Amino acid sequence: MCGIAGVIYKDKKTHNVGESLTAMLESLQHRGPDSAGFAIYGGLNLPKNNYQLNIELKNRSRLLNQVKTTLTQLSPIFNEELIESVDNYNVYRCEIQLEQYSMLQPLLRTLNLIDDVQVINGSHSFEMIKDIGKVKDIAERYHVPKRVGTHGIGHIRFATESGIDRYHAHPYQSYITPDITVVHNGQITNYWKIRDPLERKGHKFVSLNDTECIVHYIADKLSKGYKLEEALEESVKDLDGPFSILVGTPNGIGIAKDKLGLRPGVMAENDDVFAIASEEVSLQNVLDTDHVEQIAPGEIRAYTI
Repeated sequence: MCGIAGVIYKDKKTHNVGESLTAMLESLQHRGPDSAGFAIYGGLNLPKNNYQLNIELKNRSRLLNQVKTTLTQLSPIFNEELIESVDNYNVYRCEIQLEQYSMLQPLLRTLNLIDDVQVINGSHSFEMIKDIGKVKDIAERYHVPKRVGTHGIGHIRFATESGIDRYHAHPYQSYITPDITVVHNGQITNYWKIRDPLERKGHKFVSLNDTECIVHYIADKLSKGYKLEEALEESVKDLDGPFSILVGTPNGIGIAKDKLGLRPGVMAENDDVFAIASEEVSLQNVLDTDHVEQIAPGEIRAYTI
């Protein structure tokens, strides 16, 4: 089934986005027991050209030195943290500095060539947190309720077509356009029709997960100058299958629903906040839901700040 949630605060100030998304996703836990994830924007506040990396390591002592050696060939390392997980893996989090954004993806691909290393993400204007397990446990492990920001998206996963692991948890990120993320409930049935042209353009895929295909698609449109609303409109035309897509950008969030309306989605807002989720029970954690709107088949909606 999967569940999606998003929230944005209209005053452009930082709020307890991590706490809000945690509560929203906990209300949707019945929709997926496998993994959960968050993309929280506006609270990371990194210096220009600095990026936060999240890297999964199977063997901490051996691999950590290899990863550090690779990174220091390009940049000093800042703000290191090692997060122990529930399995045999650990997540190494750090910050690096690069001269150009275009250097980020090749660096991440180089790290992925190291055995038993998987890069989860690299970002500048948002913080990615995702892991296997229940929302409550992940939120405690990564201190998600303490994360502040202006907006964010989240996901709980019921895996149907790819592995249950940290990388395949949502959100997914694209490096075509900086800091674009997607969470998704549904299935893209013309996956290869969408993926093939993107690969021919040089876009790099790491998995067979259809959410990765969506985030590359959206980022590709944005890189061509499409506004978020326009990219979402095109997605409804081009993507086949049942889906509700929630997109995060440095400036806001947007949603698109398939033309037949086969996946749920509701939204509500007041003077302070705009929120989207798979079910109304999730919205009740962040705002008064007296006026809940069902997202109509084929509808798109974007809210930017």
